[in-house]
Amino acid sequence: MMFAKLLAHPDVQEVVELRSKFGFMAYHGGGLEHLTDVIAQQAAVRSGSSYYGVHQPKGLKWHVPSHQVSPKFSASLQSFVEHVDIVVTIHGFGRDGFFTSLLLGGRNRHLAGHLGTHLKQALPMYEICDDLETIPADLRGLHEDNPVNLPRLGGVQIELPPRVRGVGRFWQDWVGTSLTPHTESLIDALVSSASTWKSPDS
Repeated sequence: MMFAKLLAHPDVQEVVELRSKFGFMAYHGGGLEHLTDVIAQQAAVRSGSSYYGVHQPKGLKWHVPSHQVSPKFSASLQSFVEHVDIVVTIHGFGRDGFFTSLLLGGRNRHLAGHLGTHLKQALPMYEICDDLETIPADLRGLHEDNPVNLPRLGGVQIELPPRVRGVGRFWQDWVGTSLTPHTESLIDALVSSASTWKSPDS
């Protein structure tokens, strides 16, 4: 019920854009996990992919656990899950020892390897963790009710540290008016991954 209550908040935006069968999600977007919605939505638009997001206003920071983000409470999420075959969900996290690590969880490990290849080329200054054994258990995104695992072919959950999203002390002297270079490179890699993805069963 937490998810239904979040969606009922007058300042929360639920966004669904149906395009190709490849999808991006950011349901902890807006003021909660900073810039995850921007990253996912831009990657979706530029690659012609579908997008689902929940954008919280600044200051709300209401974290609904992923396994409770359910189509049972959202016709928009249901339509998205039924439309796409595969999905990449974008999350933000911060944890000691992982400030330059991108964690690729979720049940579709073939897609994780594909994404990992593109991310390693675009972001050589980061560690791309696409082996589940290198990811903390609570960040692996393997719960059967996690939205990343609901589409026909499942998907990959990417946990992004603050630096690659352009936030934190690393960027305190950044004077650009747009996204940071690291974030732009991240989006480029996501676009390239989506555009070149070929399903093993196609």
